[in-house]
Amino acid sequence: MKDILREIGMIARALDSISNLEFKEYELTKGQYLYLVRICENPGIIQEKVAEMIKVDRTTAARAIKKLEMNGFIEKKEDKHNKKIKRLFPTEKGTTIYPFIKRENEYSNSVALAGFSEKETETISHLLQRVRKNIEIDWEFVKKGNKRNY
Repeated sequence: MKDILREIGMIARALDSISNLEFKEYELTKGQYLYLVRICENPGIIQEKVAEMIKVDRTTAARAIKKLEMNGFIEKKEDKHNKKIKRLFPTEKGTTIYPFIKRENEYSNSVALAGFSEKETETISHLLQRVRKNIEIDWEFVKKGNKRNY
């Protein structure tokens, strides 16, 4: 069996390294751009939902979100109905950099898929979504403190 997850991991790490280097001039580091994108695309989202979307634990998300807030990319606002809930919104600084991050993502996609037909691209997308959905089952299971049997 081919080690597909190793290939996916190498692709993800390479793209993450590129992005971290390219976004350094904007004071975005260590994958913070992932959080900023989710917050820009979902203004008012709560921290737990961002962590779930990115597939990280709450502590990791909290650290990244705190840095984004300290660097002026996002702000937390109290929920109108429940003061305990803090909603995340991009600031003007965050909104300004968002199109650059989107362009980088689109460029990386075009580089990654160069030479693939539209049909092949659709197939890859569909298959990777299926892989993600399979993994999400274990992610939810382990996140709740369970152990996988392997």
